[in-house]
Amino acid sequence: MRISQPLRLHNVRGDLFGGLTAAIVALPLALAFGVASGAGPTAGLYGAIFTGFFAALFGGTPTQVTGPTGPMTVVVATVFTKLIAQNPENGFTMAFTAVMLSGVFQILFGILRLGRFITLMPYSVISGFMSGIGVIIVTLQLAPLLGHPASSGVVEALQQLSTVLANPQPAAAGLGILTLMIVFGWPKHLARVVPSPLVALVVCTAISVIFFGSSDVARIGEIPQGLPQIQWPQLNLEQLKAVVGYAMMLAVLGAIDSLLTSLVADNVTHTRHNSERELIGQGIGNLLSGLFGGLPGAGATMRTVINIHAGGQTALSGMFHAVVLLCIVLWAGEITAQIPHAVLAGILIKVGMRIIDWSFLWRVCQVSLRAAVVTYSVLLLTVFVDLITAVAVGAFVANILTIQRLTSLQIEKSAGYSTARR
Repeated sequence: MRISQPLRLHNVRGDLFGGLTAAIVALPLALAFGVASGAGPTAGLYGAIFTGFFAALFGGTPTQVTGPTGPMTVVVATVFTKLIAQNPENGFTMAFTAVMLSGVFQILFGILRLGRFITLMPYSVISGFMSGIGVIIVTLQLAPLLGHPASSGVVEALQQLSTVLANPQPAAAGLGILTLMIVFGWPKHLARVVPSPLVALVVCTAISVIFFGSSDVARIGEIPQGLPQIQWPQLNLEQLKAVVGYAMMLAVLGAIDSLLTSLVADNVTHTRHNSERELIGQGIGNLLSGLFGGLPGAGATMRTVINIHAGGQTALSGMFHAVVLLCIVLWAGEITAQIPHAVLAGILIKVGMRIIDWSFLWRVCQVSLRAAVVTYSVLLLTVFVDLITAVAVGAFVANILTIQRLTSLQIEKSAGYSTARR
């Protein structure tokens, strides 16, 4: 296995096609993640642009495509909600400060060479956490799918679910259901050429404009064109602890997400990524994304694999993917303004279903009772309590169980050694 070379120009044609294909896949997801985060679709697009370009330029996984992801969006949505509630005047700016600070933490992770340790977190914790995030995404998008405003939390969404199901908005619900039919039913051999989220986005938006143009279907609305405004860092000493805590959560989650995607890219390309350099690249991308009002990003597995299969081999592919999205922001804002929220909700439900680790959740009880307890506990804590609490408790319990098991093995080995000596 060879060490990957981040930026070379020997495969320009393949990199350009790979970047273009990745951008086509990233467009609907960036819009959907932006809306779901509460920061707006523009934040999702600029998150994909800044993290995609600079993480590719400075990162250590040449074929990796970076942008907003489901797990990162769920966390940053919590950050926006809580900081704005605590500080209505400056909460929005403080949330972007947390994004910038998460980038600084990731750069420090890379400088301190912590990349090799970050992915050592027990799989039961990662699986429960990711599955919990998938459940959150699906639950929160059920209301927009049927034409109702999104809820601020899972408990509220579940409380309103019966009302939402009993009173769907016909036009929005029809578009949402058609979106689900496309993203789940689109043939795999066609998905290699035209990804299902893009098909759903184009077809359902066109139908909404032609047949429901005069109805009250909720849409994205006008997207500001031109370059973004700088969000200068702002730290309120009273909220400093909360901002640092959220930033660390974003940094660790983004590092795990990115390095796991790097491992997937290694397996597909038969290369070896540089984890320390990848963390520094991700940190620079997130620092600049927060500075320009973008969402935090991480290595996106689906977009990375699509980039590779489309011909991308170097960092040029990820950079070109960001340039394509920038062109869309600057010159195609009027087109994206017509996209219904129900269509984006359908796309996000597909994303949430993919994040849930179905195979491990089904067989974890066969692995061990301890692993099952940790996995399902982390899942429930993620959904109903708090993301940070879920990871902290899960990692602590998993490590305690590991120490207990190692201690038991050591005692058994010592007892067997003593018996043999007799």
